[in-house]
Amino acid sequence: MSEDKSSISQQEASDAVEAAHLAFQAVAKFDQAKIDRICEAMAQVALRAALRLGAMACDETGFGKPEDKQEKNRFAAEDVWNYFKNLKTVGVIRETASIVEIASPRGVVAAIIPSTNPTSTAIFKIIIAIKSRNTIVLSPHPSAARSIAETARVMREVAVREGLPPAAIGVLSNPTIEGTETLMRHKRTAVILATGGIGLVRAAYSSGKPAFGVGPGNVPVFIEKSANVEKAVSDILTSTCFDNGTICASEQSVVADAPVAAEVREQFKAQGGHFLDQSEAAQVGAILLTEQRTLNPNIVGKSAEYIANLAGVAVPNGTRCLLADCGGVGRDFPWSIEKLSPTLAFFVADGIEAGAQRCLEILQFGGMGHTAGMHTESREAAIKYGAQMPASRIIINSPTTHGAIGFSTDLSPSMTLGCGSWGGNVTSDNVSPIHLMDVKRVAFETRSVQSSKSKVQNPPEFQISNFKSQSENQRPKAEDRKNIKREEISALVDKFLRGKITATPNQAENSIEEQKLKPEDQKPNADSPVKTIIHELKSEGAANGSKQKTVDFVSEIDVKKAIADGVKIYVTAKTIITPSARDLGAEREIFAKV
Repeated sequence: MSEDKSSISQQEASDAVEAAHLAFQAVAKFDQAKIDRICEAMAQVALRAALRLGAMACDETGFGKPEDKQEKNRFAAEDVWNYFKNLKTVGVIRETASIVEIASPRGVVAAIIPSTNPTSTAIFKIIIAIKSRNTIVLSPHPSAARSIAETARVMREVAVREGLPPAAIGVLSNPTIEGTETLMRHKRTAVILATGGIGLVRAAYSSGKPAFGVGPGNVPVFIEKSANVEKAVSDILTSTCFDNGTICASEQSVVADAPVAAEVREQFKAQGGHFLDQSEAAQVGAILLTEQRTLNPNIVGKSAEYIANLAGVAVPNGTRCLLADCGGVGRDFPWSIEKLSPTLAFFVADGIEAGAQRCLEILQFGGMGHTAGMHTESREAAIKYGAQMPASRIIINSPTTHGAIGFSTDLSPSMTLGCGSWGGNVTSDNVSPIHLMDVKRVAFETRSVQSSKSKVQNPPEFQISNFKSQSENQRPKAEDRKNIKREEISALVDKFLRGKITATPNQAENSIEEQKLKPEDQKPNADSPVKTIIHELKSEGAANGSKQKTVDFVSEIDVKKAIADGVKIYVTAKTIITPSARDLGAEREIFAKV
């Protein structure tokens, strides 16, 4: 890649995030009705375009089947939206007598979109980002850039007509690794939704930003002896053949309980599966991996017949799936990896304990935290199996592809499936708009707290009286005030004013004058070092001959307001600046000394 292309991509990513951040300032203020109206319009237009976008994705990437990509687009636009359309994402979202929960959006979402499910993932991430009042910038996989850009365009176009700022949905037109890293690490990026290879997911987590990554899936399914074998095999073939296995929740290995293993084999043959002999399995196994022992991208999302022909193996017409008996799990057994195609490793285990152990080995080899499946008529056995699996989703008596994404189960419908700590992910949930909100909780006291010293403590507003209650020995005498170190005075004043001055520099003066003090306490005197210093600083500010108005005290809020307003804060050598304000102000070069 040329240096120019990399630089262009990085600049585009930076510009897109800045624009999305400005758009976020408006989107964050939208009410629930407006947000829902925008999302409804986007869902409807994506649904109408599902067929066209699916065909476009298939043509561009060469992965999967157009009709199945259409169905994934429909699922993301219709099922996901219908599930979350009534979810409250603005203001108070839940309230009890003791706790009130208030939703806040996060900001700019950096969304990494894969080539295996490009348009459906883009639809999904755009909807959940806007539903939670965020803005979003998509970084497409280079091999799916056109279809992802078109998906974003049709959704943005209708959303803008409903009042969404155009920059609220951005997509990189020159995607590169460097551009994606810039997008993830940008100071304005609030959260990352990363779907892709393990390297990309690790990069997302190392970006220093909150990230929801998706680990790889290497899904095992155990057919226990009590299962309805005919339905189990039908479900597995439906799942692993859907879009030629490009959803990472599709089954990759079948573990058959010994008492029903022969029946399982016959059902696979009857329903379009083809078992390879040892020689044929070795030939196909040789093209499943690259020389580096990683998954060969040339077989991803391809049909069973295509893969067999590529390996020089003849299979019957109409073969839906290739199966091979597998002698073990690991690098020396290529059939045991995640293959993202209609190819299944076949194992036999005697009993639930042995079956669960084999499934555990498969997950440990490449699918930790993702998904596992089981077919059984015993609820107790299903729960026992689930307890042993290091997987976030245990799908029972259903295709794992459809069950994991919430199509055939009551799991939250999602195209982004967290793998928990097993897979190095921050969540084991099906990711949803809920994960893109910060929830504040206003909590009212329900149990009183009694002090061991006294039943009633002075509230903070009476702290200033503590200065008057000090003994004469504790107070600095008038003749000693000149010897008080400025650092000590700054610390004292900062502690006193920390909770009193919360808005602008002009309010600082008012906050002191509005304290509930006796008239005589408002005048500087020898007994109050705080009031004396404040009086001296005010006098100095008034006497300063500068044309710029200086301030006596600066808090972090003052600095943030100055940054937002694009103005400087004029200070003198005696201006009191809190540590956090000093750090932020120095970083943004906000202070000007006069």
